[in-house]
Amino acid sequence: RSFSRPRTKFSHKGTYGHALLMGGSHGKIGAVALSARAALLTGAGLVTACVPKCGYIPLQSQLPEVMVWTTPEEETHIEFPTETEGLTPGVGMGLGTSRPTGDALLAWLKGQQHPLLLDADALNILSQRPEGLKYLPPDSILTPHPGELRRLVGDWKDDFDKLEKASEFSKAHDCILLIKGAHTLVFHQGLGYVNSSGNPGMATAGSGDVLSGMITALLAQGYPPVHAALLGVYLHGRAADLKAAELGYESLTATGITGGIAGAFT
Repeated sequence: RSFSRPRTKFSHKGTYGHALLMGGSHGKIGAVALSARAALLTGAGLVTACVPKCGYIPLQSQLPEVMVWTTPEEETHIEFPTETEGLTPGVGMGLGTSRPTGDALLAWLKGQQHPLLLDADALNILSQRPEGLKYLPPDSILTPHPGELRRLVGDWKDDFDKLEKASEFSKAHDCILLIKGAHTLVFHQGLGYVNSSGNPGMATAGSGDVLSGMITALLAQGYPPVHAALLGVYLHGRAADLKAAELGYESLTATGITGGIAGAFT
């Protein structure tokens, strides 16, 4: 919590960055919607969702504060924007792993210079095509759940082996590796951090999409990447703790977690 930066009086929406949430495919537009909502509630001054054409109406209807970028030529898969200067990308939520999507992701990564966040299917594509890892900008944040981590670093014998492999992966690829789960772990430059917030109710669809939106929003606001990861994980768990106290573990949803973000900052 000590990393949190209070807003200044003489500021405007441009002061707090522009988050670009990129993902979605037919039947999985909700993943990007959850991330975009979370980014707004975590303080990003501007949020754009880059989605396939099938996501245009759902996002414009659900989130009037979010700008939507899409291409009329492609119905079910996104086209990656060539110009992202001034934007902070969070990529992968509901993206899909088709060959054209993988080709487009790797080509897009080659042109990126600043830290970004990769989640879900963006990680699955990199596990299938590890040559793409060399294109990661330094201090990018990767947010795998245990299955995605196994595909990235290989299987492990026990938890000690898992932690060693995760730490080595983070150092080898100059990235921040965040392992989602009970007491989420963050690895950076040979150090590991254990999160103290969160509860079993977070084992629900879309919880990770919310986290990705929150961390991307903090990156967009200028937080150093490791601070964005650590603060985002803490706030995510804290928001879930507040809503679980109200709803119970079984009834906690990803949308419910977004409803606790405001209280997590207080």
